[in-house]
Formats: sequence, structure tokens, C-alpha cells
Amino acid sequence: MTFLLLAVLPTLLLLMGVPIFAVLVAATLGGIMLGSNPIQAIHSAMFGSLDIFPLLAVPLFIYAGDIMSRGGIARRLIELILSIVGGVRGSLGLATIAACEVFGVMSGSSVACVAAIGKLTIPSLKKNGYGETFSVSLVTATGVIDVIIPPSIPMIIYGIAAQQSVPQLFLAGFVPGILIGLALAIYVYFYARAKNIPVTARPPRGALTASLKDSIWAIFAPVVILGGIYGGLFTPTEAAGVACIYAIVISMFVYREISWKDLWTITVDSAMLSAQVLIIVSAAGAFAWLITTSGYPAQLIAFVDSLHLQTWMLLLVINIILLFVGSILEPPAAILLLTPLLTPLAYAAGVHPIHFGIIVTVNLAIGMFMPPFGLNLFAANALFKTPLPSLYRGVMPFLFIYLAMLALLTYVPAITLAPLALFNFK
Repeated sequence: MTFLLLAVLPTLLLLMGVPIFAVLVAATLGGIMLGSNPIQAIHSAMFGSLDIFPLLAVPLFIYAGDIMSRGGIARRLIELILSIVGGVRGSLGLATIAACEVFGVMSGSSVACVAAIGKLTIPSLKKNGYGETFSVSLVTATGVIDVIIPPSIPMIIYGIAAQQSVPQLFLAGFVPGILIGLALAIYVYFYARAKNIPVTARPPRGALTASLKDSIWAIFAPVVILGGIYGGLFTPTEAAGVACIYAIVISMFVYREISWKDLWTITVDSAMLSAQVLIIVSAAGAFAWLITTSGYPAQLIAFVDSLHLQTWMLLLVINIILLFVGSILEPPAAILLLTPLLTPLAYAAGVHPIHFGIIVTVNLAIGMFMPPFGLNLFAANALFKTPLPSLYRGVMPFLFIYLAMLALLTYVPAITLAPLALFNFK
């Protein structure tokens, strides 16, 4: 009975449109009432899931990314990239992909990337002949790289939920993030050739030097964040705090593109988004605690073992589950909901915990723009007024590219684990 409550009730409530945090709390309360745990346990589980130091990085990275997108840092990076690739067919599309990669290194929030990079690049893409559907679809699909490339907010949450090293997850995420970006760049290049997209003018002599000089402080943002983490100067959580301070100082006192009033508006907006994420984390922590103490993960492992599935087949099933859930739920909620159930299966099959974390992250990133319910699709529709049916058609080529890369990353673990071996992590 308890199993049916934990499996069926959340599904029914989600289909009814109930907010995910209310779904998780309702399922947890029902499970406690049918079990032997005292009702007071839900308070400890909910607040205990927030009393985790690495979790502080989530609202801080959201805040830093919002400041960078509105304070001129993101715009200067795009201008620098354009000055480098200008004169190549498809250069605007390539610059958009590169800008999303760089923005991901500073933020880790996919929706923030779609908003920031999209507002800066989509008008130029449409003017250059890419068309509205392709332009918006490119940003919608490429924006999820921010979920994959460090510092990734879903990786932080997975590290907390699965009790794995966040710096190691970050290190393992670099190569997949870059490979996916390269695959997208190849597609955009050949698309531009096939559609005979006009070649943008080569930047005038000295433009690169001028752009580099103007964006030097923006370039230092990812250097400070990642250099500090892997240089041993601070933890990922402390790096998030440093990123906030750096973004404020550069945006307000160097570039002077935001005022104190603007900073207050950004702070309020970021606080609202952080609250939405953290209330889900709190409710999912209680739900995960109930699942763990119920003994169902052990029963699930025993059931899967009885099926005698080979590891490749088990990973295929897990990928399908993650893609389905990721297309409905935001990555933080999906990770906290599924981690207690899926990680025991993966570990029992001999999958490396860090490698599995990358599999989970890439799946949920794809889910963010997978029709019909991907979060980035709705964000792009709201931001750029592109009809959803057009977006569904426009993102399909990008979806196939991501799925091909997911298969490669799933079945070739060396791609993600090689950087760990390079730095002597086991």
C-alpha cells in the first residue's frame, strides 16, 4: 500500500498540475501516516535537507549569473567571440554556441542562459538570415549546455543527494560539455552552408585587440571561479560567493552598467528563483528520506537483479526514465526525486558514481528542451513569442544530436573519467 502511495499519488498529482513541492510533501505525509515513523519526522527531514553547506552554492550561482547577464559581462564575451570567428560562414551561430558555453562556466543556470544569450544574439541571427524558428531553437537547445558544463547547479544537487564529490563532478563535466558544443557547432556550420547564410564581414583590423581590452574583466570571471576551485583556494560554495562579489564589483564599478537600484531588482528576482528551487529541495529531501528508510531501494535492486539485465540494457532503461522525467520536471526536482531509486541500481551494476552523475545530468539537460513539456521551450516561448509548434519542429535536429552524444557518453565512460585519472582521482 505504501509503495502504491509513493509511486501512484505523485504521478496523479503531477498530472493534475499540482506544484512539485506540494506533490512531494503530500506523498511523504501519506507514507508517514501509513508507516511507523512519527509525523514530526517530516520537519527534521525537510529542514535537514537544507542544512547542507554545498547547497548554498545554488542561490549564489543563480545570483551571480543574473548579475553577469544584466551587467555587461555576458555581452562583452559575445562581442569578443564574434571578433574571433567573424568572417566565417555561420559565425553568428557558432558565436552563440560559444557564448552559451562561456556563460555556463559563469552561471550554471540554463533558463538564465536562454534569456541572457538569446536577447543578445537572436535579433542578429534573424537579421543575418537564420530565420526566427532556427534562431530561437538554437538558443533554446544550446542553453542547456549550462546544465552540463561546470559549475552546474544540477551537479551540485546530485553531489549532495548521492554523496559524491562536487569538484570531481565538475571535472568530469568539462569534456562532455565541450564535445556537445563541438557537435552543435558542426551542425550549425553545415546548416549555414546548406542554407547559404551570408558570411558576416570580417572584423576590421584592431577589432580583436579592442574587444579583448574591453572584455578583459569579463574573461577573468570564469578564470576566478574555476581557477579558485581547482587551485585549492576555495570550495565550489565559496567560489559561488566570490563569483557574486566579482560580478557586482565589475558590473557596478568597472563597466558601470547597473546601479544600486538595478542591483536591488536583480537581488529580488534571484531570491524568488532561489526560493522556488530550495522549497523543492526541502520537500524532495523529505521524500528521499522516506524512500530510503522504507527499504524500497533494496527491494528494487533485488527485483532488477532477478531480471538479469546486462549493464548496457539497464543504462538504456535508466536513460529512458530520466529523459521522460526530465521533460516534465526541472533538473533539481528530478535529481532529488530519482537519485535514491536509481543510484543503487547503477552502483550495483558497477557504474562509476561520477560517470553516473554525468549520465543523469546530460539526460535531464536534454529533457529541458524535449517536446512537449521541456522548461526551456516554455521559457523561449515566453521570452521571444515564438509559437510552441514551431519550436517543437525547430529543436528536433538539436535533440537528435544531444541523444547521439548521450549514447556516446553513456557507453564510453572514459570520456568522463579520463580527467579524473589525469588529476589522480579514483
